[in-house]
Amino acid sequence: MLRAAIAAALLCAAVPAHAVTGTASWYGKAHHGRLTASGERFDMTRATCATPTFRSGHKPYTVRVTNLANGRSTTCRVNDRMSRNGRIIDVSKGVAERLGFVRAGLAKVRVTRP
Repeated sequence: MLRAAIAAALLCAAVPAHAVTGTASWYGKAHHGRLTASGERFDMTRATCATPTFRSGHKPYTVRVTNLANGRSTTCRVNDRMSRNGRIIDVSKGVAERLGFVRAGLAKVRVTRP
């Protein structure tokens, strides 16, 4: 019985609690050096991002973003808030470069908690 409970707990831990699929965009130079909602300075080369649900003053947290067109994936820190504009996440230019969509500007992505 204990083994079954441990196996079930490990399986639940391996499956993301919440995955969201939608459109991502990136932001960079115009925001570089400005304060984010978390109080940190935005650095367009770092692995950071903004979501519509991040609240001012909250502690940043990490998400995994996967570009569904090419399979590239990376983690980034959510430390800013964005407007509700039909996109699910705005990533820094550094993240967009890792995911391979700087030229396109937009990408269909999946966002999960690692």
